[in-house]
Amino acid sequence: MAVRHQLIKRHPDAVWAILADGSRYKDWVVGPYRTEPGEGDWPQVGSTITYSVRVGPWTLDGETVVRRCEPPRELELEADSGALGTARIAVEIRPWGEDSLVIMDEHPLRGPGGLLHNAALDALLQIRHRSMLGRLAKVVESSPRQAGETV
Repeated sequence: MAVRHQLIKRHPDAVWAILADGSRYKDWVVGPYRTEPGEGDWPQVGSTITYSVRVGPWTLDGETVVRRCEPPRELELEADSGALGTARIAVEIRPWGEDSLVIMDEHPLRGPGGLLHNAALDALLQIRHRSMLGRLAKVVESSPRQAGETV
């Protein structure tokens, strides 16, 4: 299981605003070069975002489904990459003073990734998380402050 955390220097509501905006998905998730709304109203349970990832000359299409949503603190997603299988991605937002501690937990769930899950795969996920949480922090910290949010 790959778990990583990041301190984001904004109120948890600012973090949630980015996670709850499906149009911002590719801004913080590592991999997709194209995303589109799918079914439902993101981030309600069952809603989806479709995406495309380029791997060399190939393009892989996938879908991310919201499996659990507890605004404004928890969002759990299942990313389906077709033949590669699915992964569970859980994002938890904790107040940390005036800032936010964001904890990301990802692991393969179904398909080949789940069957081949090992320490080497977790190490790769840790690298991905470092980048993804860094991107999320940059997007959140550069977004306009909400009414009532302190500097």
